[in-house]
Amino acid sequence: MNDMVKILAGSCSQKLGEGIARAFGIEIGNVHIQRFSDGEFSPSIEETVRGKDVIIVQSTFPPADNLMELLLLIDAAKRASAKRIVAIMPYFGFARQDRKDKPRVSIGAKLVVNLLTAAGVHRVITMDLHAEQIQGFFEVPVDHLYASTLFVPMLKNMEIPNLIMAAPDTGGTKRANAYAKLLGVDLAICYKQRKVANEIESMTVIGDVVGKNVVLVDDMVDTAGTLCKAAEMMLENGALSVRAICTHAVLSGGAYQKIQDSKLLELIVSDSIPLKEDQPQEKIKVVSTAQLFGDVLHNLIENKSISSHFISI
Repeated sequence: MNDMVKILAGSCSQKLGEGIARAFGIEIGNVHIQRFSDGEFSPSIEETVRGKDVIIVQSTFPPADNLMELLLLIDAAKRASAKRIVAIMPYFGFARQDRKDKPRVSIGAKLVVNLLTAAGVHRVITMDLHAEQIQGFFEVPVDHLYASTLFVPMLKNMEIPNLIMAAPDTGGTKRANAYAKLLGVDLAICYKQRKVANEIESMTVIGDVVGKNVVLVDDMVDTAGTLCKAAEMMLENGALSVRAICTHAVLSGGAYQKIQDSKLLELIVSDSIPLKEDQPQEKIKVVSTAQLFGDVLHNLIENKSISSHFISI
């Protein structure tokens, strides 16, 4: 059955795509991207996909070229007579724009969904959406996986004494509480107030962290301002150490240096977004998602249930 499956990867997720292909048991397909001097690009699939299930691996973090490349690859596979096109989007970009939070703004997540559907995708597999209700924007099946499948067993194996899970803000309370229940530990919450986006005005800790080893949990780390401030607050309130687990390492601006200079013991992330090689990474540990996506893909192709492959939060 594997000879009827072709796994391709966009340029920003090439390494992860190769890992997923290995986990699935086939070689990754050949994609060539022609780039013009003005910045325009044209991806082409360099082998036949006629009548096959085509799996395209691409995260859609900035720049928007990554999203456009995914759309072009989906369109190319459709026009090459692929039987079914599945987009594996480990990181679903524009997910923070899931509603109108003020007048005269777009709902970017819905627009991305419309673009994917118009391009010809038949199914989407993603991980830790910033807003889970985005699944409802689709008119095609969506498999929403959780990085807790990887992180919870890892935390158990680490056997951290006096462990307590924490949310870096109130929006992450549900996620942190789920981890706390799965691990059988207590929960703490950081309450923050902002004047403008990406700029924290004040922060307080809800819960007892005295003598505890804290693990902060979030779906993504962008500027790292919240995480670094939360780590400081935890230590000021009596915590012994602070680690952080974030699925998507967006890490924009000076985030790498902030983490390097912070009180965090380590930051654990998935490989949904590749780290920047020219930035300090001493405190960052990457956990591969390739086997998880490969296993889910196997069950999908064989029309088996995938519910056993992830821990819902």
